[in-house]
Amino acid sequence: MGLASPEELPRAFAHTWGARDAVALSDLFTRDAEFLSLTGGIAEGRDQIAELLAGELAGAFSRARLVTGKTRVRPVGTEVVVLSQRFVLSGIVNADGTDAGRIGALLCATMGHYESGWEIVAAQFVVEA
Repeated sequence: MGLASPEELPRAFAHTWGARDAVALSDLFTRDAEFLSLTGGIAEGRDQIAELLAGELAGAFSRARLVTGKTRVRPVGTEVVVLSQRFVLSGIVNADGTDAGRIGALLCATMGHYESGWEIVAAQFVVEA
């Protein structure tokens, strides 16, 4: 189920992240998408993406929140865009249960326009230096 426009992705991503809904997050991707997560995990396809995110959202990111920052959408023709979204991620939990503070993170997503709407084809969610 795609989005009506690429500009909807940051809010949808932050909302489903906050709800700890790994399946809804994976639904933002195409069936055969590729994803590199904040922890360095790599997943291919919605099922693996959901599994990877479920583990992360139950662990270090169990209390984490995303606050959206600057968004940049760059068209690559009429059916493809590259979206860069800056987030501030807070509420990260260390292994001992203590608060790990907050970090800057960048979601870089290549999105395609399909009959169902805009979906992520490949994305990297990385810590900003």
